[in-house]
Amino acid sequence: MPEGDTVWRTADRLHRALAGEPITLSDFRFPEIATLDLRGASTVEVVSRGKHLLHRVDSGLTIHSHLKMEGQWRVESPEDTPRWLRRADLRAAVGTAHWTALGLRLGMLEVLPTPREDEVVGHLGPDVLGPDWDPVVAAARLRSSGTVVGAALLDQRVLAGVGTLWASESLFLERIGPWTPTAELDPERTDALIARISRLMDASRHHAVQSSTGVRRRGEEHFVHARSGRPCRRCGDPVRVSMIGPAGRERTMFYCPTCQGGLAPNDDGRRQNPLGSSGGRTSPYRRV
Repeated sequence: MPEGDTVWRTADRLHRALAGEPITLSDFRFPEIATLDLRGASTVEVVSRGKHLLHRVDSGLTIHSHLKMEGQWRVESPEDTPRWLRRADLRAAVGTAHWTALGLRLGMLEVLPTPREDEVVGHLGPDVLGPDWDPVVAAARLRSSGTVVGAALLDQRVLAGVGTLWASESLFLERIGPWTPTAELDPERTDALIARISRLMDASRHHAVQSSTGVRRRGEEHFVHARSGRPCRRCGDPVRVSMIGPAGRERTMFYCPTCQGGLAPNDDGRRQNPLGSSGGRTSPYRRV
């Protein structure tokens, strides 16, 4: 699932293409809004809230979308729009005289009055990339979550925008085991973890390739994410992968048992197949 930095980049791209321009194409292919016509209205702004996209128009409505696992918003020229409108996986098209925004395979799409946005995003915790980001509030919510730190980071009610990639990478860099209860983290370590997440995601939102290592070559972008069975870039022992979170909502977590305090409670230590590839290359990573 795209994480907050990717969604922020999507919102930024849509905003720059559409803001201030009258809408000339309005095509929604979700049953509840299939007859809605926004032509004549203008885009006020497109912003992200965690993993959610809010496209506000001057008629007082907000187009709310969520990419889920496979969704995507593309920006194409009006000349290329007709072929995109023929696609079976198109869910929305909002166009101006200059650009067309095309929503493909969207996991969620609805339109609601802008004053009611809180009904769909009000449950979210502090947005790591939001204008009102407050690391003190974020750290307090994390410590009081009542669960293990890896699961807390993935709970959008605690922090908005963090997914498995940034949870795995930040915990590795801070040498914190994902299954450590948040109540056992002292304030200093909690603050350092929150600061690390903020730095990683803030740097990543300006690049198409998400990297925690500082390297954007394929296979060299991450320390542990998607590297199960491969050598840890810090200690050389195998990286592991396990599921984390409440039953029915488990998520994947990558970690190094040697660097992060041991195996996961549900990891029996058996051999794991690698996920991801470094292309067989040896890279001059700094030791972390």
